[in-house]
Formats: sequence, structure tokens, C-alpha cells
Amino acid sequence: MSSVILRNVNKSYGNLPIVKNLNLEVKDGEFVVLVGPSGCGKSTTLRMVAGLEDITQGEIQIGSRAINDLPPHKRNIAMVFQNYALYPHMSVRENIVFGLKKSGADAETIKEKLADVSEMLKLDDYLDRKPADLSGGQRQRVAMGRALARDADVYLFDEPLSNLDAKLRHHMRTEIARIQHQYNMTAIYVTHDQIEAMTLGDRVVVMRDGIVEQVGTPMEIYLQPTNTFVATFIGSPAMNLIEAKIEGEDLVFDNYRLPAAKIANVDLQDLKSHDTVLVGIRPDFFEDSALSSPSDNLFEFNDIQVELVENLGFDKEIMFKLGGEDAKARLDLRSHVKRQENISMSVDLNRVLLFDTSPQGMLLNTGEV
Repeated sequence: MSSVILRNVNKSYGNLPIVKNLNLEVKDGEFVVLVGPSGCGKSTTLRMVAGLEDITQGEIQIGSRAINDLPPHKRNIAMVFQNYALYPHMSVRENIVFGLKKSGADAETIKEKLADVSEMLKLDDYLDRKPADLSGGQRQRVAMGRALARDADVYLFDEPLSNLDAKLRHHMRTEIARIQHQYNMTAIYVTHDQIEAMTLGDRVVVMRDGIVEQVGTPMEIYLQPTNTFVATFIGSPAMNLIEAKIEGEDLVFDNYRLPAAKIANVDLQDLKSHDTVLVGIRPDFFEDSALSSPSDNLFEFNDIQVELVENLGFDKEIMFKLGGEDAKARLDLRSHVKRQENISMSVDLNRVLLFDTSPQGMLLNTGEV
């Protein structure tokens, strides 16, 4: 396996910039996930690494070798596509070994690789079938098998699970994670699904409009988002953002006064330079006050009227108003709150984040990890 380095990489179509000054290092054996909304440049970035898109400016290295001018077949990269990209006239067996044959592998190597891959992905019973005779999940396993049969330096995944149903997506996500760990693969994975990003990635790269907004471990991204875009894009339900006025050392909205001194890592002098801030609270960090343990750092929101309750099994999501905005909390099954009832909820102030009210919505403090 090899590392991948992107230095000042830009991609434009005419005067339209798609990827802007992207810098990223993927370490040897690391699983990095690019995530962001449609059109953010994540798939274009992957295709530039693969050689399927030219770079407008910058450099890409695999190992110590610059690959900008190398054609795709000389980059020693294996890629799994969203639409499987299987040869319809070939059997499963032929699809899996196609790349090995093209690279000139000997018959014994091809036989061993086919046996390993088909056993790993449970494809032994389908080797003589054509892609048209397979389900979506089986086709995706064949596409993965074709990539894994190669001894590639880097493995690329372009939204490989987006065409599968929820149950199969979960299963294949687990398989990809297991295989990557087992073979210590250097992998770059593109998705718009934050659950895939958070569960698969050693590190997550959050992109928007061709720009990298944040790079970090899943928990760093979740607990310490660098701005309000990352805060609301990562996490389901999204982080609640409530505008609050600065009055002395308090953050004021509705009838609540949050003591800023009890919020983790707040610079009070810097805070007083703002008229207003955005208070960020993840829905998961609310607790039903009737069930929470006493703590000096808990802040209680009293007599909140519940507008909606969605029962999700172990969890239930409730919707309510906070600071004039729709807000959500995720409570566990011990809470028996019902629609139109009032509830008191507590939040550990160490988990509260503050953002400025600029268009970028930059983080002003860092919460507990």
C-alpha cells in the first residue's frame, strides 16, 4: 500500500471552479472518507486521483511518485463505482479476474486470487452467472471483488452503496470496513451519507463548494465542528443553533440565561466582543431532567412544550421551540413525554458550542471530547 498526497489541487471547467486549492494527505493503510452535499467536488477529487479527470493545477502523489501525467492504468489504483461498471457479457468469474489478466498475471496467481476473493465475498455460488442474473447487492460484491483481486496501491470507492436498500447498505458497510482493516488498505471513499462517513472513516473530510471545510476523526468532526456548516451537516438530527444575546457573562434567549463561564473553553473577553452568538446543542446532549443525575454543570430548560414526538425504538425524537427556532432533542425510551405536554430538559454546558454570527459561522470555543 502507499500514501496519497494532494497538494494545492484545483479543478475547473472553463471559468467554473469545481475543486479549490485542496490539500490532503492519506496515510499508508488509512481509510479516508470524503463527504459533502451533491456538487461539492468530492467525486471529482476521487476521479482526479484515479486519472479519470485532469488536474487544472496542483500535484497528486502516490507514495513518492507524482502521478499527474500518468494514465489511469499506470497508477496501480483499483476503483469501485456507484453503478458497478461490470461487463454484462462476462460471467462473475470473468469480471473478477479481468484486471488480473490485463496486467499479465500468471494462471496460478489468477486462480488463487479468484478463490480468495470469492470466498471472502461469498460469491462461490455465482461465479458462472452473468451480472443481469444478480441482485444489486451481489453485483456490488462482484465489483468489490474485481477491485480486491488486484494488488493495488490505493483503493477508491465512489458512492458504492447508494443504489442499495438500507439493510443491504448496512451489511456492505460492515463488509467494507472488515476487508479494509483485514488487508490494511489505503482507501479513499466518497459518499454523501454521513452515517457511512462516520462509521467507516479513520478520518473524515467534509467538503462544500469545492473547499475542504474540516478534516478530522469522526468524533472530532462531531464534537468540535469548525463552523456551522459542518455542525449542521454532520449529525442526525442536525445540531440545534439558537441565536443568543451577550449580556455581561450570560447568553440570553427566551427567558434563559446560560452562564458563559461554565461553558467549556470560552474566552470571556473574546465573547464580549460579540453582540450575539449562535449557541449550538446537539439533540443527543439533551436529557429528560426527571432522569438526569445532579451535576453543577447542568443547565435546565424548564417547561418546554413538546410539539411532536417520533418514536424510534430505543430513542425518541421530540420537536419543540427554543429561541424562536424549531429544535430537536433525542431522548431514550425511559422518557414518557407525549405531544403537547411540557417537559424540563437538562444539558451539560461542557457540551455546548458557540459560533459567531458571520456568514461562515466559525467556532468560538471547543467542547469536551
